[in-house]
Formats: sequence, structure tokens, C-alpha cells
Amino acid sequence: MKIHLITVTAFSQNCSLIWCTKTNQAAIVDPGGEAARIIQEVSAKGVLVTQILLTHGHLDHVGAAAELAAHYQVPVIGPQKEDQFLLDALPTQSQMFGLDHCDPLTPDTWLEEGDTVNVGEEILSVLHCPGHTPGHIVFINDKARIAVSGDVIFKGGVGRSDFPRGDHQALISSIKTKLLPLGDDMVFIPGHGPMSDFGYERKNNPFLQDEMPVW
Repeated sequence: MKIHLITVTAFSQNCSLIWCTKTNQAAIVDPGGEAARIIQEVSAKGVLVTQILLTHGHLDHVGAAAELAAHYQVPVIGPQKEDQFLLDALPTQSQMFGLDHCDPLTPDTWLEEGDTVNVGEEILSVLHCPGHTPGHIVFINDKARIAVSGDVIFKGGVGRSDFPRGDHQALISSIKTKLLPLGDDMVFIPGHGPMSDFGYERKNNPFLQDEMPVW
């Protein structure tokens, strides 16, 4: 599996283009905006987009999903259905952040923990990791030892939980009980900022220590 990161919008959001080297089939994960630029970068890679994948329903991760799905004539898949209220409220999110209008979005398929998504011959397993949003999911490719983690965990940080239906305790539990057990060598692509691995975060991320540091 190959991955190409496309950082988009003023939120510096990591849109991931992932593809199977055997079949050249690809998925675009969390296209937060700048659809024309994403299309240009996909074209430069010469891959065949077969689906749009979403980790959660915040505007900065889904802003270009409908436009790209229409352009490539492919389905939108994910997140988990508890994020429906966020996708319904995309017009309100647009106004809140002073961005271009974004219509409500209903995915073609909701995902649940234990589901799998095929990108060519590559298999992505799905973990439901609520906390940042109630329907947040993480995509795992165990063979490549890579996770696309959205806004659950960042290098040295974790996702915000002060948005509607956010839950900090649930977020930390998702990380400690679902992500860290995947192994220290598992690299993750966060929704924003640099990549890291779970081993580094387990040892160094202040939000994952038993006692929070005093700043």
C-alpha cells in the first residue's frame, strides 16, 4: 500500500490518498476541501479512485467529499452512524467557520467496528474510536502497519473533546484500549500535523500518561 498526503485548507488537514500497488485502485480519505487540488494530485499519481472514506463528520475532513464523489462517480463510505448529526449540520458548520457553503452529506455506507474496506487487494479494518466525535472511526492496514487516525490522536496530543457530543474520557479510552494495543511499531497518519507511531505516543504523549504533567 502506498500513501500520499495532501495537506488542504487553512486547517492544514491531512487528506490521504492511499492505493494498492497491484491494482492501482485508490481511496481518498478525509478530503477536507480544495477538491480541484486533490483531483490534480490524484491525476499526477495515475491511480484509479474507487471510493471516498471518512473518519468523522467535521467539516474540515469532509468539505470536498461530495464534489469528489460526483467527479469520480464513487461512493462515500464512513464514518460510523453516530456522526450523522454532524453531516446533517454541514451548512451550519460552514457558516460557523466562515467557509463556503457545504450541503448536508449522507454517506452511501456507514461503517461499524469490525467492518473491513478493500482498496484493491489492500484491506483496511475499522475501529470505532469515539471521543472527538461519537461516530469517529480509524482505518487500520495491519500488513503495512499504518493507521489513518483522523482527529483521535496527534503527535504529542489528542483530539479536542469540547465539540458537541465530545467526550474526553471516551477519547482516552479509545486510544488506550483500541489503538495502543495495535503495537508500538504501528505508524499513524493524524488529521493534522506530522505522522508518529503508537510506541512514541505511549511513552511521550502527555495525555496518555497516568498523571498529567504540571505545566
